[in-house]
Amino acid sequence: MKLLKCKFTTTSTHKSSLNYLLSLPREYDNSNKNWPLILFLHGVGERGENLEIVKKHGIPKIVSEKEDFPFITVSPQCPEDSIWDRELEILYQLIQDIVKNYDIDVSRIYLTGISMGGYGTWCLADKYPSLFAALIPICGVSLPLAKFRSGMPQLKNTPVWVFHGAKDDAVPIHHSEEMVKLLHHVGGKVKFTIYPHLGHDSWTRTYENEEIYDWLLNQLNEEFA
Repeated sequence: MKLLKCKFTTTSTHKSSLNYLLSLPREYDNSNKNWPLILFLHGVGERGENLEIVKKHGIPKIVSEKEDFPFITVSPQCPEDSIWDRELEILYQLIQDIVKNYDIDVSRIYLTGISMGGYGTWCLADKYPSLFAALIPICGVSLPLAKFRSGMPQLKNTPVWVFHGAKDDAVPIHHSEEMVKLLHHVGGKVKFTIYPHLGHDSWTRTYENEEIYDWLLNQLNEEFA
């Protein structure tokens, strides 16, 4: 499937921009339906100005290998001198721009990311909890726990599937364990998959698993249904 190189610019508060990769399903131009959307956040090694490196891992890699991926996908690139928690507003605005300009099923907007992007997934969902129908954070750093002593009630009704390698020495597994615990505390809809023999790269196995895409498609944001 073809990945289009795009640029989003906003002047809502100050001028800023993000480069991103966009993919459309093979049948997009020949259908009248609205499509589910996946927003993918990459890791720290893919920051910069070269969109080609965003294709190395995760959703862009999967999309480039498949001809029948049933989602619209958006994979922005974080600037070299930034991290995702500094880009939350423009990420939100990017999603709004995609919804405005493409045939998106707003009840099926999904968010996932790896490592720095796993942390970004937690951050973006925390700030805009009603936007996403489901989350898949992979080996991400936990949010500051002092802020969430009472759990994460804002995500109580959002299905979340967390993945982490037990031997991860870059982002130790306790980060995901802490987030899962916070969600359990409020009765959240959370699943947790631990790979006993994997290190930091727990994303390759995850994104190659067709089960996660079936799971996503079964999750519906009832606020927009």
